[in-house]
Amino acid sequence: MRAATGVWRWRRNPLRRTTDLVEAWLAFTAAALLCVVVPLAGWAAGSSANGSLQRAVRTQQEQRVVTTARVVRAADGPATGPRTADAVGEDRLRRSVVARWTAPDGSARTGTVTTARRHSAPGDTFPLWTDRGGHQVAPPLRADAARAHAVVAGVTAALLAGLLVEAVRRLAVRRLVLARYARLDRAWAAAGPDWGRTGTGS
Repeated sequence: MRAATGVWRWRRNPLRRTTDLVEAWLAFTAAALLCVVVPLAGWAAGSSANGSLQRAVRTQQEQRVVTTARVVRAADGPATGPRTADAVGEDRLRRSVVARWTAPDGSARTGTVTTARRHSAPGDTFPLWTDRGGHQVAPPLRADAARAHAVVAGVTAALLAGLLVEAVRRLAVRRLVLARYARLDRAWAAAGPDWGRTGTGS
């Protein structure tokens, strides 16, 4: 609203400079972009991220199955297999055990796996997510978690778009101010060192 008021104020003002009108239009354009383009950018980014994440959710749900594993004994070392940074970080909250479970093809498997149970005695059971080959994997991403990630992506995109608009506006205003100062310096230089005394006979 202030941007629109600024444009109207400088419309027919006798004190208006060209840079004043340009600056007011810059503010009005930035305000319009912040109200229209920035929310659209956030919505587009959030929708795109949600679509990709929901496809990943469906794929993981199709490729991962949950089975019941039975503890054989405590493991001497960490679980085998490829380790991700997240899995390594979660090792502090999980423990490794030797367990037996049934793979999706019906074959019996035995190996070292991780479980969130802090106390697992031989014979205890716990749910275990595996891939189609029977190897332990992380649980599939939940749909609500995917939506939360998409919301974060949309909000982040909107904030970045808003910062970009404001940065461009500030840069343009700075250039206008520098041009205004340069014009004022030239005017003072043209007036000469005797400004105010020319023609007075002194």
